Amino acid sequence: MRLLLAVSGLLAIFVDPEALGAIDTVTLSVFICYVGYSVVIYVCTTLKKPAFYGKAIHWLDVFWFALIILFTGGINSFYFLLFFFAILTSSFRWGLEEGARVTLASTSLFTATGLLLETENELTRLLLRTIFLLSLGYLSAHWGESKVRLKRRLAMLRDVSQLSNPRFGVDNTITSVLEKTQKFFKADCCIVIMRDKETGSHTLRSIKKTKPRTSVSASPINADAAAPFKAFSREHILVHALRRWKISDTPIGYLACDSGTNTWVHHPDKAADSLAELLEARSFISAPLSMRTEEGRIFVASSKSSLGKSDALFLAHIVAQAFPMIENIDLLDRMASEAASLERRRMAMDLHDTALQPYIGLKLALSAVRKKASEDNPLNVDLERLMAMAAQVIGDLRHYAGAIRKDMNEAEPALLAALRRHAAHIMKFYGIKIDIGMDGDLHMNDRLMAEVLQLVREGLSNICKHTVAQKGAVKLQCMSGRLRIRIENESGGEKAARFVPKSISERVAALGGNVAVINDPDGNTVVDIEIPT
Repeated sequence: MRLLLAVSGLLAIFVDPEALGAIDTVTLSVFICYVGYSVVIYVCTTLKKPAFYGKAIHWLDVFWFALIILFTGGINSFYFLLFFFAILTSSFRWGLEEGARVTLASTSLFTATGLLLETENELTRLLLRTIFLLSLGYLSAHWGESKVRLKRRLAMLRDVSQLSNPRFGVDNTITSVLEKTQKFFKADCCIVIMRDKETGSHTLRSIKKTKPRTSVSASPINADAAAPFKAFSREHILVHALRRWKISDTPIGYLACDSGTNTWVHHPDKAADSLAELLEARSFISAPLSMRTEEGRIFVASSKSSLGKSDALFLAHIVAQAFPMIENIDLLDRMASEAASLERRRMAMDLHDTALQPYIGLKLALSAVRKKASEDNPLNVDLERLMAMAAQVIGDLRHYAGAIRKDMNEAEPALLAALRRHAAHIMKFYGIKIDIGMDGDLHMNDRLMAEVLQLVREGLSNICKHTVAQKGAVKLQCMSGRLRIRIENESGGEKAARFVPKSISERVAALGGNVAVINDPDGNTVVDIEIPT
């Protein structure tokens, strides 16, 4: 469009030269240079050059348009309409603030050009065109802001629809939604308070801008602590903003929108003022939450920006989009845990019936044979050794069946035990010693634990197949909401060639993490994995 406008402006000189007065060489050169500039911009944007997508481009347009007006008659030049191209492009790409800046700059340059070339009879035209440019420019900037805001809101709804991986569980998913909501509204905190419909107990989750991102679990709170958050109707969408200057002691209250009638009503209630003071917020918005077993509210509070009615309504849209999916994830997680528990019990019974009973029968048979044999029988030692081996196998199977039968509520012991068993297997068959280390508390559900176990197994398999190392190590650590897995092996003093473990990288990418292969100061090759928890 810029190139089309430039070429059209140049052709207008030859089509209707009388309308522009005397056209000299300098004026023609300005038009030709602007056409060349437009060609360069068109080619570079077609080639996807990132430098040509910034704010500087429309500011250069403003400069070119002011130069064209200066050489084509000033106030009388109809080329002042070109300013609207810069105003529209800046407004619909960057919003109200940038559009308003370009509008003011365009109006100022046009006015300066007019005053430089004006005569006494042209002041009225200068005033009219300045007002026209300023008012229509501001209107365009306002429309552009609406479009930018709509795009941001659609992107936000898309993000909360594409929630973090369900393998991470409900806590991580809710944390992701709260964090994105807090960042979208540029708020200081985002709080969710829920009440169990059966027991009446309350839980609280909160995300603050000043705290690092960690997975937020539901913290139980008593009824007195939850009371300030419950002082509003369950069906209403709320918006509250404190006055900058208090005129009287009358409570400001809040605006409530009934989802049924879609009308806003003012409630002069001190509860909203008290909650704002508790949150140390200039304004806050809130929307109701309702799930299968719980109900409550989400609050977004800000100490700087002023949150309004449209923000409160959009918060309700976010809730309606995200929390039904969270409830589905919770249901699937419960079903998966119950299915795993039933499967463990079935495996324990199968182990008892198919593996344990034959060994018990074998032990009894060996004991009977031993009793029949005389004391000087040379096979007595072998028979007793076989009986001891059978007894040991029976004990191991019973212990293993008991461990499987138990519901594994703690992920750390199960994961650690599985890794140690795999390390013992590698030591037995490959002669490679693998040290297993775990730093801190690792809280994860069964599905994520299975993914982590598979990642470590693949890493250890690579050590066995592709290296001559005799020692290795696996270190697990959870910090700032991210699980770090280090799989390392000695390299014999030789720097390892650069490589990327394809299968591990694909699995980690599916979990939203990243993989790096490095050489540590001790000369070991390290596969460093980070995934969010």
